[in-house]
Order: sequence, then structure tokens, then C-alpha cells
Amino acid sequence: MKLCRFISEGIYAPHFGVIEGDFIRPLIDADAIGSRPRTRSEKIPLAQARLLAPVTPSKIVCVGRNYTEHAAELGNKMPDEPLLFLKAPSAIIASGEDILLPTQSAQVEHEGELGVVIGRLASRLGEDEDPLTYVLGYTCVNDVTARDLQRKDVQFTRAKSFDTFCPVGPFTVTDINPLNVAVTTRVNGLVKQQARTSAMAFSVSYIIRYISHVMTLNPGDLIATGTPAGVSKLAAGDVVEVEVEGIGVLRNQVKSPGE
Repeated sequence: MKLCRFISEGIYAPHFGVIEGDFIRPLIDADAIGSRPRTRSEKIPLAQARLLAPVTPSKIVCVGRNYTEHAAELGNKMPDEPLLFLKAPSAIIASGEDILLPTQSAQVEHEGELGVVIGRLASRLGEDEDPLTYVLGYTCVNDVTARDLQRKDVQFTRAKSFDTFCPVGPFTVTDINPLNVAVTTRVNGLVKQQARTSAMAFSVSYIIRYISHVMTLNPGDLIATGTPAGVSKLAAGDVVEVEVEGIGVLRNQVKSPGE
């Protein structure tokens, strides 16, 4: 199932829906999405809709240094446990919207990642529970980062949370295997990052269980699972594409704040 969030003629407030071919079938509950979406009978032509970011999380939980080669390229040691940090939900933008370069940073970089969307409340999951049963679906995430500010501040909040620094989308897809899918990032058509999620130090299942013992995960929450090696500096005019196998392509242009 392919889930989206959209507005269209006659539906001016953001609304969740299920994509069926060239149409969107709106959900009965316009504002929220859970593990068992219920749809309305009407269909809206996809061409007449504007797709928004497919998630509205209460929090974005990110995992740092989850690919060995990426940790190495930044001169960091691999952690013994998942390295967690939070990214502000206000940083979220949709596919097709612009990434704005802040004046405070001279080194903004892309980080293509697999995103996990939680479908039901998860807290302190036991070893006998399958964390993947708490997942609604998966999406593409670009964990845009002001690398110079990350190094300067030591902690990651400012470097990760500028407005527009979390492109997400274009869809949430329910039926992929998150343990072994390809994640590819392109800048102006050139491949910069490429790896399979099987190369993660900590699997999606492990990450969900681990986070659930730190904080409660609510339906709609987003987990960014870490980025492969190959991060590079972005400049105004660049077009960044994050593609996750089985989901689609998240595409955003980079602009200076004054543009």
C-alpha cells in the first residue's frame, strides 16, 4: 500500500490518502493515520492533487554513524550502541519543495536515508515482540546537515534542524523489506551515496526496540535510520534526489535564502 498526504480542489486542508493507480482514495480520518487506514469511497485524480510530506510526526528520531564507511569518512569511531539525536519536526518539507541554505553555515551536506514511520504506540518492546509489527511503512528522508555547525556545537540540534532540513517523501510504502533495500543519493544526476540497508550496524528492528526503551514512539513518528558514505557539500542550484528501492524518489532543489 502506498500512502500519501495531499490537498486538492475541494479538499483544502491536508488530508491522508491511499494511492491506487492514478487516483487517491482519501482516508476517513483526515488528520491522522494508524496501522489500519480506512478509506472513503470517493477517488481523486492524482494529477489534480498536490502531494505534501507524507508524515506529521510528534518527533523525528535520527540514528548517527549507522554505516561504518560514513563514520570513517567523518573521522568518527563506530558507537557500541545506536547514537540517537532529535531533529525538529518543523524542518520537514515535501518532495519538490526547496532546501534553503542558512546564512549561518558554509557547509551544508545531504544525507540520504531510509525513513521508518511508526504505526502504533511502541514503548519498552520486549524481546519476544517483533518491532516491525509497530511500523506503518517506510519513506525516503534527506537528513540535511550543516556540517560545520555540527562540529562547532558538538551536539547536533542546530546543525540538523534548520527549516527545510528534513525533506521527506514522496510516499509512505507499507510492503518493503527494510532489512535489505538500496538507498541511493544523487546530486545533479551524479550518484553520491549508494548502499543497502543490510550494511547498517544496527538493523531497523534493533533501532525500533532500542528507541522504545528510551522514549515512547507514537503513531506517525519518524525514524531516520542513518546515512551511507558519500556525503558532500550542497550549493544553490543543486538538485538532490534520495531514492529508496521500492518507495520512489525524493527530489528537492537547493536555494539560497534570498532566492
